[in-house]
Amino acid sequence: MSIDALPAAGWPADRVLATIDRYRSGDANWRDGRTFSLVYHAGDDVKAVLEAAFLRCFSENALNPMAFPSLRQMETEVLGIAAGLLGDPNAVGTLTSGGTESVLMACKTARDWGRAEKGIRHPQLLLPTTAHPAFVKAAHYFDMEPIWVPLRADFRADPAAAAELITDRTVLVVGSSVAYPHGVIDPIPELASLARAHGTLCHVDACLGGMILPFVGVLDAEHGRTLPPWNLAVPGVTSISCDLHKYGYAAKGASLVLYRDRELRKHQFMGHADWPGGLWGSPSAAGTRPGGPIAAAWAVLHHLGQDGYLGLARGSLAAARAMMDGIAAIAGLRVLGAPDATVFAFTMDDGDVYRLGDAMQARGWHLDRQQLPPALHAMITAAHAPHVQAFLADLRRSADEVRGMPAADDGQAAMYGMMGSLPDRGMAAELIVGFLDALDDPGAR
Repeated sequence: MSIDALPAAGWPADRVLATIDRYRSGDANWRDGRTFSLVYHAGDDVKAVLEAAFLRCFSENALNPMAFPSLRQMETEVLGIAAGLLGDPNAVGTLTSGGTESVLMACKTARDWGRAEKGIRHPQLLLPTTAHPAFVKAAHYFDMEPIWVPLRADFRADPAAAAELITDRTVLVVGSSVAYPHGVIDPIPELASLARAHGTLCHVDACLGGMILPFVGVLDAEHGRTLPPWNLAVPGVTSISCDLHKYGYAAKGASLVLYRDRELRKHQFMGHADWPGGLWGSPSAAGTRPGGPIAAAWAVLHHLGQDGYLGLARGSLAAARAMMDGIAAIAGLRVLGAPDATVFAFTMDDGDVYRLGDAMQARGWHLDRQQLPPALHAMITAAHAPHVQAFLADLRRSADEVRGMPAADDGQAAMYGMMGSLPDRGMAAELIVGFLDALDDPGAR
């Protein structure tokens, strides 16, 4: 055993904090609207409330609701608010650490429901190709087979293709509201109807859209527009996931999964009565459940309220639509599909869109890269509203700079171009795993 990696003597607090600040100096600048994912900022006043609430429950652990009934009270109230927003005030659920855990729980529930109710030993998930990779992780963890549903030309799942692919081993039909890659709502009524006709479950992944679509619906109604049906209000939808730390502006990590009824939710829970350490029960994947994110989620919902969320949604939607209109006005650039809210992707028809991404990054804008087809991706919040015109001006300059140039042979553009062109997707996956493995290589420290 070696303890040499620990400092011989503990560092003073100021050195510890100064070192963290130094490490953070190269991080993405999310405060100035220059990033388009990962951080959802509702303003410094909201951030202060989140931090205060988080710290009040910093040490508490929701693993034992009898020891900390305050956390259970706040969780119950958060779930109640979410159930109303997501289409069924009577739905029941659980708070989780993030969207991936919410998806894992929905898939584990479907697997165990399939075993108990239908005797299915080799379950299948019916997934649009745009479904979040968390479903692939769930299939891997829980020994389920993903069956991929192709997209229509509008980048939404194709229900007719899904009807050809569903089998008696399907335990869960999935749709997204909204799908991360292109910001569109899948045809949830058709997918849910298909699941219902086959006597199986249907999950809506609203991790990204769940906390903004209710308010976009209100704002669209003011202009005579309607959103497609997307939540638990749709007959046949049996569960839904929603991230509070995205457009709910809660502290990370805070997500949730809701079920149509308690009987279905029971398949999510685990219990063990024969442990010498006592009776053991767990509602989700986590053991220890930090109190801070629960308290912060409760705090932000009550602090912002309906008017606060409507105001943020109004600013986000206006900024997103101004950006999409501005992108469409730049020669050679095109938004993919018809996004339903504040998330979109765009491509370049007369140049390498990955080169465009590199040119924008050189100007301080951090857009995510996508593939199949190649595109740049943006999730817009109210924090981006003051920067729309600056973004569009830099995008126009960047497009003029790279238009007509050949594919890049270095940088992120070359990496994404190479990965997207590999015919063996298994090889691409191996390269990704190798990249992850190298992140903590001691030689890189």
